[in-house]
Amino acid sequence: MPLLLRRSAVLSALLASLLAIPLAPVASAARADTRCARIGKIHVPGAQHQVAACLDDLTTAGTSASGHTDPADWAGLHSAATRNPSGVPGIQIDGYFQDASTANPTHGWNHDSQFVIRLPEKWNGGLVVAGAPGNRRQYANDFTISDWVLAKGYAYASTDKGNVDLRFYQDGRRPGDAILEWYHRMTQVTVAARTTVARHYGRKLHKTYAMGISNGGQLVRWALENHPELYDGGVDSEGTFWPPDNRPNALTYLPVALREYPKYAATGDQEAHAAMLRAGFAPGSEFLWDFNYRILWDGTQRRYREEVDPDFDGGLDAGIPYCQSGTPGCDADYDYYARPKSVHQAVRRASHTGRIGKPLITVQGTLDTLLPIKVHGDAYAASVRAQGMAARHRYYRIEGASHLDLEYDMFPDRMRPLLPCMRTAFEALERWTAGQQPPPSATIPRQTAGDVANTCAIS
Repeated sequence: MPLLLRRSAVLSALLASLLAIPLAPVASAARADTRCARIGKIHVPGAQHQVAACLDDLTTAGTSASGHTDPADWAGLHSAATRNPSGVPGIQIDGYFQDASTANPTHGWNHDSQFVIRLPEKWNGGLVVAGAPGNRRQYANDFTISDWVLAKGYAYASTDKGNVDLRFYQDGRRPGDAILEWYHRMTQVTVAARTTVARHYGRKLHKTYAMGISNGGQLVRWALENHPELYDGGVDSEGTFWPPDNRPNALTYLPVALREYPKYAATGDQEAHAAMLRAGFAPGSEFLWDFNYRILWDGTQRRYREEVDPDFDGGLDAGIPYCQSGTPGCDADYDYYARPKSVHQAVRRASHTGRIGKPLITVQGTLDTLLPIKVHGDAYAASVRAQGMAARHRYYRIEGASHLDLEYDMFPDRMRPLLPCMRTAFEALERWTAGQQPPPSATIPRQTAGDVANTCAIS
């Protein structure tokens, strides 16, 4: 689910607009002569525009300085204590596919459907493809995913999903179209990157993996359900689950949170507390409710409701921020089940079936307070089992982790970060696709000793 954040002193960086970033090659001339001799021959299929650069370091340690990433795009997604590799030379290609929407201002292009492809000098024969979490842009996974897989020798590709920022719901003709475009752009960048990588290195790809966080995890699920021929497997970290039927979804529990949490916060109202738990929030996650109320829940509800149900609030643009229950058109009183059939059809168009065609590993924190694990991870795992695909799925419930690893930095004595578990899951996926079965699905006890920010055991 989205990482849509209210402006605040705590997280202002998470909403900072990307600046125009120069795309100038920074590798030394001598090294570029050997490493990037074929740079002029690179062509990304379907790209309307592309710029290639020969870089001494494709990781954020280098690209943050050279202007080939933007730290504002990945702020808050990892703990401050996370250690990342660096020093991976290679080629970066930035560009965009044809699109009529213009919300992404990166590089001054003002063009959506932007992508980034990175080609390390030392290639292991694989490719990792990611979609941006929340409504962030193509660099959102640079610190969490790109740095790490590049150091392992993988080529890397990511997309902005075709519509970005807080008014993503304005893209498309029909309710749900903006989310459907995410799926199309994930497929598009995968096909283009696979061809680009194979041509550049002059040999066949051995493995292609999908990997994503939050809305990016949502894309991984959809990709393995609908285009398994493009991938060898995937890692879904705390992905959003949109069921095709009337099971709970984000639009059923968020209104409850907006309506009941203020009562609980003000007086300790136990009826309000019980309503929160019934809606799907985990017992023990109460200490995270205030942060999520102030920063995440309101914008998430209003904007995703606007995407699938724009008629609810009449002519308003994504409702009324932080309105009180009883206010006309207030999302705190939104009742998904009472809405017209067309709303449910819009959600169904973007939904998941659980019928995955390739191995998938899901990790999610038990304290996730934006996408409660009961409604998302647990329910999706049940859908996979119902489709008879359990043998292709592993599901690791990580005790003490929540949705943003920034939350671990806020409460290190009560939590653990999720990112190291996602990375451990990827290594398990590598072994799985090489013939070694991963550990059975399990709830993993919270790690309290050792390097919690950089290690995670799922066995």
